[in-house]
Amino acid sequence: MELRGERLELGVRGRRSRPWRILFYLALIASGVYFTLMVEKGSVQPLFLPTPTATRNAYSYALEAKAHFSAGDLGSATDAYELAVDLDPENAQLWAELARVLIYFSELKPSYSQRLETLQEAKAAADLAVELNPDDSFAHAVRALAYDWLAAADERDRQGHLTEASSAAEFARHLAPEDPFALAVYAEVQVDLQKYAQASQYAELAADSVDAQSEFAADVYRVYGTVLENLGAYNLAIEQYMRAAEAAPNLTFLYIRIGVNYRRLNRTNEALTFFNKAAQLNSQLGIQDPIPYLAVARTYLQMGEFFISALNVERALAFNPANADIYGLLGVVFYKARNYESSISVLKCAVDGCTPEESAAVLCEFVFACGDEPAEDALNNTVIGLDLNSVSLVYYYTYGSALAFYSGSEGYEFACDDAERVFNQLMASQYGSDPIVAGIVQEGRVILAGRCSGISIGDGAVPPPGQG
Repeated sequence: MELRGERLELGVRGRRSRPWRILFYLALIASGVYFTLMVEKGSVQPLFLPTPTATRNAYSYALEAKAHFSAGDLGSATDAYELAVDLDPENAQLWAELARVLIYFSELKPSYSQRLETLQEAKAAADLAVELNPDDSFAHAVRALAYDWLAAADERDRQGHLTEASSAAEFARHLAPEDPFALAVYAEVQVDLQKYAQASQYAELAADSVDAQSEFAADVYRVYGTVLENLGAYNLAIEQYMRAAEAAPNLTFLYIRIGVNYRRLNRTNEALTFFNKAAQLNSQLGIQDPIPYLAVARTYLQMGEFFISALNVERALAFNPANADIYGLLGVVFYKARNYESSISVLKCAVDGCTPEESAAVLCEFVFACGDEPAEDALNNTVIGLDLNSVSLVYYYTYGSALAFYSGSEGYEFACDDAERVFNQLMASQYGSDPIVAGIVQEGRVILAGRCSGISIGDGAVPPPGQG
């Protein structure tokens, strides 16, 4: 080694003092101590803790909705799809699936107004689905289905809805000419356009081509059953509805359709079997649905078994004590049983509406044992009277007839004027030209003319107050 005379260093050179660095470390230590104390007090949450509930995405809610649909809980399926579209509002598929569930959910609604409202929601969802993805055949097919069902529920614009349904069904079939769902929807629209040959052809083609394990097998078989039912082939319709029920065994409205077709064949035992099956399924699912009981009631009414019919309507009314349609059916049952006095109080709720006090009196008399303190909200319902339409028509003329029968009786001084008011409504409507309706009105006015002053059989005019 070459030595150059440098001094050998045996220690480390001293460093200059850095007071700012020391202060920084002291501050860091103090902050750590303060943060630890805050965590212990609960004022501050530690970093990287898991969230209290897992964050869900739209796909997760869509899967939940499908599970609810398979279980027959269409209300929960609707709720789940609504959460899905809230998270992914640009997803056309989700909007179309929501619309499809809403369409079927409308079948479980016990009143005309509720069905109409649900179908309008379905229409809006389907319109948005097509707007988001104009090339999606499924979205167009669902849109066609929504407008087609809406045409049956909304008499005011039936033709306009059918035109829209036809256009959407044609476009869906154009986009996917071999898709069973699109073909089935096209067939359902054709049957409502009274193009029965085309409806039968495409419904059969869809049923033959659909995979029995497909998500839409129940839709396809249901449509084929609907087409056959409209053709009067009730036995064949039952077969297709059975296939639909095999594909979707928890959809209660399918059992209702099977029962209705058996009832049309006068096979009442089979009809009641399937109506009761729907009721039992709802009970298992925890769904308070009055429709199976109403179906049972109509079957017994057709059989002339008025007492059993009334019991089932009353059970339905317990589920939905503000539903004017159910009051109407109960009133018809009472009238058929010649219990005219009871029919008047019940039909008033259906036609004119009832205050909470009036509806509570009906419910306490026929539905609840009020001495056993029924739920308070069940007795606090304002019942909105039904507009005159094809569904409520029977309630109107039955109400008028019952009032006419009791006109002139003690305690029924109002019956003359109320009966004539109802008859005037009927004759001024589109139903006034119907010979059956006109005959019922004429018969009622004959009774009124013999018991009430100021009633003319010819024009039915009621004089102004004080002149009768």
